[in-house]
Amino acid sequence: MHSFVNKPGDPITRSLVGMAACYPDLLRVHFNPDFVQRAQPGRAGKVAVISGSGSGHEPLPTGYVGLGMLDAACPGPIFTSPTPDQLLAATHAVEQGAGVVYIVKNYAGAVFNSDICVEELSREDICVRKVLVHDDVAIPEKANRRGLGAAPLVMRIAGAAAEEGRSLEQVVAVSERAAENARSMGFATNIETLPRSLHALPLDDHTIELGVGIHGEPGVEQQVDGIIEIVQRLMQPIVDDLPYRSRDRVVLLVSGLGGTPPLELFLFFQHIHEFLQERGILVERCLVGNYLTSLGRGGCTVTLLRLDAELLGLWDAPVHTPTLHW
Repeated sequence: MHSFVNKPGDPITRSLVGMAACYPDLLRVHFNPDFVQRAQPGRAGKVAVISGSGSGHEPLPTGYVGLGMLDAACPGPIFTSPTPDQLLAATHAVEQGAGVVYIVKNYAGAVFNSDICVEELSREDICVRKVLVHDDVAIPEKANRRGLGAAPLVMRIAGAAAEEGRSLEQVVAVSERAAENARSMGFATNIETLPRSLHALPLDDHTIELGVGIHGEPGVEQQVDGIIEIVQRLMQPIVDDLPYRSRDRVVLLVSGLGGTPPLELFLFFQHIHEFLQERGILVERCLVGNYLTSLGRGGCTVTLLRLDAELLGLWDAPVHTPTLHW
């Protein structure tokens, strides 16, 4: 048995029902169209923060709904962006009169559908701004870069700024600054097949696929000799791209794709942390675990977010979601 997801019935609907039962004090789940919102709505006059994503990347996006992050999230079909109907319904449910920020990963469907909603809502005098996340350095052209591990980090900054009572323009500005200061890259230890088959083929021993996307987009197969070499090939393009320099302070996110156990993720974190220490890059905050997945694929993504005092203060502000809480 490869996965319970390919059994009869709608796995996304059933999963949302389970999530609602698990977090009754945090979440309210709506169906037809599907979206998740905070159980305790944001106060009147607060900027609403909304995001959507194809299913299969859990906890993104629904696991980030709550105080200090998203007001609502829209889960699309497997590896497919949510529809405009979902985004519109979520917006009408949580908009509080101060405008709305969409956090959008840079994929064609997500950008197109959010643009439709921005145009439609403008006719209703609801002001919606879009913050684009495009942090994957495996794509050379910056405008074409995919959204990757920076998505939950930008959601956190946007949600914290909105919770403080900042204006729409202020929330957008600080969220865009976070997006521009984040870089990511991922690797896989198996070859993704079509989502509907829900299984992956192993790579040869000592081979990884470097620069993969979270929808099964291929990277480049490379022979490696152990974890230290993997970290070198993964991290050097990340730190060179911004670039990150000595004395830079960062949030470090090491997110499994769903099929790598915590023991191995912490091994990677140790070597990544040492790599950064050797270059004088200061890890102020870190997350290790499954924060952006790809249907149980082996491997992980690594994200750095360069901090300033304002971004660090927003990161440390209270948050209470199914996935992040402090």
